[in-house]
Amino acid sequence: MAGNSRRRGAIRKAGSKKGAVVGSGGQRRRGLEGKGPTPKAAERPNHKAYKAARRADKAGDGAGGQRSSRPPQRRNKQSSEVIAGRNSVVEALRSDIPATTMYVAGRIDSDDRVREALKIAADRAIPILETPRGELDRLTDGAVHQGLALQVPPYEYAHPSDLIDPETPGIPLVVALDGITDPRNLGAIVRSVAAFGGHGVVVPERRSVGMTASAWKTSAGAAARVPVALAGNLTRALEDFRKAGFFVLGLDMDGDVSLPEITLASEPLVIVVGSEGKGLSRLVGETCDQIVSVPMSSAVESLNAGIAASVTLYEISRQRARA
Repeated sequence: MAGNSRRRGAIRKAGSKKGAVVGSGGQRRRGLEGKGPTPKAAERPNHKAYKAARRADKAGDGAGGQRSSRPPQRRNKQSSEVIAGRNSVVEALRSDIPATTMYVAGRIDSDDRVREALKIAADRAIPILETPRGELDRLTDGAVHQGLALQVPPYEYAHPSDLIDPETPGIPLVVALDGITDPRNLGAIVRSVAAFGGHGVVVPERRSVGMTASAWKTSAGAAARVPVALAGNLTRALEDFRKAGFFVLGLDMDGDVSLPEITLASEPLVIVVGSEGKGLSRLVGETCDQIVSVPMSSAVESLNAGIAASVTLYEISRQRARA
């Protein structure tokens, strides 16, 4: 209209056109640009596969027995442990296993085991927490907990050099484990070391059992008196013992010396016990001063590692008493 054409700003400049001149300024193009490949489900924090992978890293297996897609991590002997189940919890408390917390499901059906567990925990001033069953399922990684679980703190390992103490009363006697993976064997050996005057146990950091609740229970309380040392490299630890004046005796069914014939019983000793199946590893065997065998009937192929250690410790104790 004529009136509008004279209004300031209403006249269209020459060469211009109605609407956008240069488009969206590239916003739509940038919005369509790719952001890289979509991450795997196990790498997205909000995906259930990610949570399953985290549980698998913690417990060894994912939900439903599936392994995590990430490479397995080296086992850490310093990790805490949760004991699940009424019988297991009661037996652990009876064995005076150190515990930080006992978890009890809400509205649990009480029986003699639950009442005994509550009484022992109260007497030992162990905190008791009433926990929803869903939370107990998470804490025990889906184990059959029957409404009862016990948190066990990480075991405090000694250093192998702590067992080399010239002020130790008596003749030093140490047991080292090479490839022992059964916690009951470790517990039995700790108990035998305490019974026959030993001063400590050495376990390697890799390919070996640690001081779990099962090992503590099998030791029948001896783990509270006998230090267990953690060696980063068992062969190097044995060499350090030798430099400190110890003799290293390895147990093997094909040993050169029969146990009753050993002549080093009165010396500072490290007894190395290998696994029942594989025996001593090559490097450990080469580090030993003598390889000793336990005489037995030909009808028996080998002895359990815990029994072999007990027999050897008894014989050394007997010879020392006679000296």
